[in-house]
Amino acid sequence: MLLKGKKVIIMGIRNKWSIAFGIAQSAYENGAQLIFTYMGEENKDKIEELTAEFKGSKAYVLDNAADDELVKEVFKKIKEENGTVDGIVHSIAHANTEDLRNDFIYTSREGYSHAVDVSSYSFVLTARVAKELELLNENGTLVTLTYHGSTKVLEGYNVMGVAKAALEASVRYLAENLGRDGMRVNAISAGPIKTLSAKGIKDFSTILTVVEEKAPLHRNVTPIQVGKVASFLLSDMAEAITGQVIYADSGYNIMGV
Repeated sequence: MLLKGKKVIIMGIRNKWSIAFGIAQSAYENGAQLIFTYMGEENKDKIEELTAEFKGSKAYVLDNAADDELVKEVFKKIKEENGTVDGIVHSIAHANTEDLRNDFIYTSREGYSHAVDVSSYSFVLTARVAKELELLNENGTLVTLTYHGSTKVLEGYNVMGVAKAALEASVRYLAENLGRDGMRVNAISAGPIKTLSAKGIKDFSTILTVVEEKAPLHRNVTPIQVGKVASFLLSDMAEAITGQVIYADSGYNIMGV
């Protein structure tokens, strides 16, 4: 098992259809002890039921992953109750619905700031607080989730594409900074998946159809498939990989048309 004896924090779990859940399934199957963060105390019962299959796991409320003090508070609690960890998976992103439905040029200042703050800055904050609190073990690793809309124009992705572009640049700079301490930072660019967040993207079903038609493997990806890539990046098998965006999209990104 790739992750036997390792402790991994998975930030942003919401439901069993989420990429975070797929990552949790793969990491658990590979021997990891899991720690989750989620939004909303009112979701506690739902999250506990959702994560019940991962024996020995714990879950902590983190209402705003872009809030410095909240992240510090939760990470301190996690360290106090679980000790240091070997990996952190950041699966957090959000943009206002109107900024996904309207043309990008009409993105509001507030909407732009919100998307970048939640979807990109929160990862930088995660890395900084983890370093300051010495939460990560030696050779620890961070993994975040991005999407092809960071480098190509995809109708309806709009400001989220900008936020993901900032996230990918952040991965490279964080990899350089944390590499001095032997830590690795990578991103997975997953193909389109029917998650709760994807419902906010206009004509999302059309994107799924196009990927199935055009991707070299002629199929869409699943959360567990993305989870397997995450398990690899979290493992010692990937100890020479950092600062990278790894595509898990059935090869769609290589196609010109």
